Amino acid sequence: MVTLAVVIGAHGVAGEVRLKVFAQDLAAFRAFNGGALTLRSARQGPNGTIARFAEVADRNAAEALRGTELTVPRSALPPLGEGEYYHCDLIGLAAVSEGGEPIGRVVAVDNFGAGDVIEVERPAAGDRPGTRFMVPMQPRAVPRWDDLTLTIADGWAD
Repeated sequence: MVTLAVVIGAHGVAGEVRLKVFAQDLAAFRAFNGGALTLRSARQGPNGTIARFAEVADRNAAEALRGTELTVPRSALPPLGEGEYYHCDLIGLAAVSEGGEPIGRVVAVDNFGAGDVIEVERPAAGDRPGTRFMVPMQPRAVPRWDDLTLTIADGWAD
């Protein structure tokens, strides 16, 4: 399952919710969480997306959803073009050097406005926790990736 949004609170008294959305087009999907929630409408509000679900009739029901992740099966996502990826496909990949040496594991993908940045966690060493570093998700820093590994160009993991 892939998380496309999370409910961050209620909006008004008629059962609408505020969402933090991780997808470009949430309205392209109608059913979430295995059909438990059916999207009736979604619009941009002053503090994020405001949505109405068929199963949510009042503010109390909307408040009860706070923190609920809205998920769809990975198979429901549109196919990708060459060089495209879904964040969920990168998280958990083993990060390796160009020579194939293990570096760590991808733990997050962020976007601060200038493009995606991957966060890699090195393994723990003795009693010290693993350290993290960030790399831009650009060909000069990440020349290739597949279903199992993400290669980090020399000099980016130092």
